Amino acid sequence: MESVLLDTPEGITARLGWDPKLPEHDRKRALAKEIVAAQLGVDPQTVRVEREAPGTFGFHTQLIAEVDGQEVPLRIRNANYRAATVVAVADPAIPLGLDLRDAHPDEPTLREMKRHSHLYDDSDVDQLLAHWTRVQAVRDADGRGARVAADHVRLDSPRTRGWIPDRRVYYTLADLSRDSWIITLAYGAAPV
Repeated sequence: MESVLLDTPEGITARLGWDPKLPEHDRKRALAKEIVAAQLGVDPQTVRVEREAPGTFGFHTQLIAEVDGQEVPLRIRNANYRAATVVAVADPAIPLGLDLRDAHPDEPTLREMKRHSHLYDDSDVDQLLAHWTRVQAVRDADGRGARVAADHVRLDSPRTRGWIPDRRVYYTLADLSRDSWIITLAYGAAPV
C-alpha cells in the first residue's frame, strides 16, 4: 500500500493510504500501526491495532493500539472512501473527526450534498464539496455521526470553525487535501 504523511496541526499526525486490492479494514490498521510506531519510536512489528469491542448494539467502535500487550493512550480516527483511507492519531483528550471524498463526486453524491447544503449557490461543485467535507468532519468529531442531521452543523463564514448548536464545542477545521482527495480534519482543543 502506498501512503503519504499529511500536513497536520501540531499534536496530530495523519496519513493517507490507497490500495484497491487491500480491504478497508487492513488499510486503516496498517496506517494506524505506521503512525503509532513512528510516534512512539518502536518497531512496527510490536504494535497491534484492533477494533475496540462494541459496548451495545449500534455502538460505533474505534481503533485501539497496543504495544507489547499494553494499550497505548492515543485517539485513532479514520475515514474511508473507495480504495483510499485516511487515519489521524492524537492525544485521547483531543476530539477528532475526519472526512475523505473524491474531488470529482458522482451524481448521487452531489444530489445528497445539495439536499443538505446551506449554500446559496450549490452549483459550484468545489465550494459544495468543501462545505460538505467540513460538515461531515464536524459530525465525526462530535461522535454522534449520522444521528445529527447534516443541516444542523454550522460553519463560520471562512469555514475554519464548525459546531453543532446543541453543544458548546467548537472544532477547528483543517484542509488536508492531497492529489485528487478532499480531506478535512475537525479537531477540538486539548483540555488545559
